[in-house]
Amino acid sequence: MENFNIEKLVKPFDIEIDSIASDKSISHRCAMFSIFSDKTSHINNFLTAEDTLNSLSIVEQLGAKVVRDGKYVEITPTKELKEPKDVLDCGNAGTGMRLFCGLLASIDGAFTLTGDKYLRERPMKRVAVPLRSIGANIDGRDNGNKAPLFIRGVKELKPFVYTSPVDSAQVKSAMILAALRATGVSKYKENELTRDHTERMLKGMGAKIETDKEGFINIHPLKGHLKPLNITVPTDPSSAFFFAVAAAITPNSRVLLKNVSLNPTRIGAYKILQKMGTQINFIEKENIYEPIGDIEVKYNELKGVVVEEHISWLIDELPALSIAMSLAKGKSIVKNAAELRVKESDRIKSVVSNLEKCGVEYTEFEDGYEIIGGSLNRASINSHGDHRIAMSFSIAGLICGMDIEDVDCILTSFPNFKEILDSLRN
Repeated sequence: MENFNIEKLVKPFDIEIDSIASDKSISHRCAMFSIFSDKTSHINNFLTAEDTLNSLSIVEQLGAKVVRDGKYVEITPTKELKEPKDVLDCGNAGTGMRLFCGLLASIDGAFTLTGDKYLRERPMKRVAVPLRSIGANIDGRDNGNKAPLFIRGVKELKPFVYTSPVDSAQVKSAMILAALRATGVSKYKENELTRDHTERMLKGMGAKIETDKEGFINIHPLKGHLKPLNITVPTDPSSAFFFAVAAAITPNSRVLLKNVSLNPTRIGAYKILQKMGTQINFIEKENIYEPIGDIEVKYNELKGVVVEEHISWLIDELPALSIAMSLAKGKSIVKNAAELRVKESDRIKSVVSNLEKCGVEYTEFEDGYEIIGGSLNRASINSHGDHRIAMSFSIAGLICGMDIEDVDCILTSFPNFKEILDSLRN
């Protein structure tokens, strides 16, 4: 088990970063969605981290031919997806497991999805229950709530009208993938728009998906194959956000983050940081599958903030935002964020328990927390196997020094994180 010992920065930085990890959400979807075509998909800048490579491996086990040259990937689907001979390992990827539940639910065959010790403890009923309601056969430990999950795919799923009790892009995507092979038009509704990569990418491939006046997403079943993907995966805004926070908390510092997805559902945390006082500029350069461009972040004195809206847009960035809140003037509050409890760790508990070690005054709520800003002290941090907790407190170490236990989890999403972090000292 590897640890990080982060030392305090001795001077400000002004840096341009173009080597941040490719977008994980989009990379997962590239692997999966390619099998809805009958032609070869070409994917540039695919994220070569453990979780996304596991998704590629699963697609390969289902019969697709995968050719990879560094970050360039070609995926040639098979005419008929085949039943795998072995268990399908999703590693640490909740996105991978939940989306594959929807995709495999309508494929004739038997499939077993598993993952590492952390993923096997994460709740899966939020996907399994709505999928079962339309005829999918999904079971697993804890009455189908925990992996390993067993799926007996069926050729014809029922069309559905479903209003989700949780705002989750993973649940939405799983239901959309199942609906593509349903026997009629399905309708899905969420309370607020969550990440919409699935809708954007599938529509770009030719799927008929539209939102009606009542707010339902209408998903029409496929009438053949979709067009292949020809895509360059942008930089992951959630991964880039750690270095946005680094600039925001380090006096007189600036960072330019290159070729980032500027999807409105993905830059909410930057907008919060902007509201706290940080100078941020968004520079759009292209918009094909996704708006893509650069984000410039400059230090400015931070003030406290209340975060209670569009929480689904912030769920991965809130641990890093908590570091900025801890150094801001005044009180910050996070509300309506119970979803944090069911991520790679219980992120509410992971954030506040580690902030307590750093001398931060806080109050924990069931759906969030309150932080009294001021200062951070060096401490020994438990990552709880959660890459975003490990990386957030590594960024905090730039201000006060920090010792992070169990950082192996970072490899699942951001293999060169430490290399970029060290470059801030050059």
